[in-house]
Amino acid sequence: MKGGLLVDDKFIHGQDKNLTVRKTSLFFAGDGFTVYDCKGSLVFRVDSYGGPNNRDTDEVVLMDAHGRCLLTLRRKRPSLRRRWEGYLGERTEGQRPIFGVRRSSIIGRNSVTVEVYAEYECSEYLIEGNFGQRSCTVVEAETRRKVAEIRRKVDASTNVMLGKDVFSLNVKAGFDGAFAMGLVLVLDQIYGDDFVEVGEEQVHPSADDH
Repeated sequence: MKGGLLVDDKFIHGQDKNLTVRKTSLFFAGDGFTVYDCKGSLVFRVDSYGGPNNRDTDEVVLMDAHGRCLLTLRRKRPSLRRRWEGYLGERTEGQRPIFGVRRSSIIGRNSVTVEVYAEYECSEYLIEGNFGQRSCTVVEAETRRKVAEIRRKVDASTNVMLGKDVFSLNVKAGFDGAFAMGLVLVLDQIYGDDFVEVGEEQVHPSADDH
């Protein structure tokens, strides 16, 4: 297939897609997400899985707008939160993961490796940049082709940069949007301590917010 791992072909498109990702809590990293398209329609959601003890969370579930489980992300033990694995749908006992994510163990290197456990066109991706600052890129390890980008969100009507609880996920043509959002969830679990900047504005995405 062209692009990335197939979680659900409903979220693979022939052109780039800009999604607005919004944290559903302002107080704890990892407290859930809602994801909207450029028309303001709900695409993905993650119900609250955190709270003050969220760093002990081992499993995160990505759902579509109707609550259907698309992807389960589970921390691999023991890993000091550096390794996660992804499972299609709702994970069952004995089910094999379809990909793994690991943070670089080299001091000073801010990168994450994604390995796909199947025979796909590209078997490895790199995530480079700073998720805490909402500035990182997912690339194919071999070709360096960009497949997704995370960036700070700017309010189109006021030209004001929004807080880090609202950010953009740009999914390139042919890449699986559900897979890309699953990687966002893992990044939030790995780097989630660097989250809210107090005093920054927040808005709900609208049809005019691209």
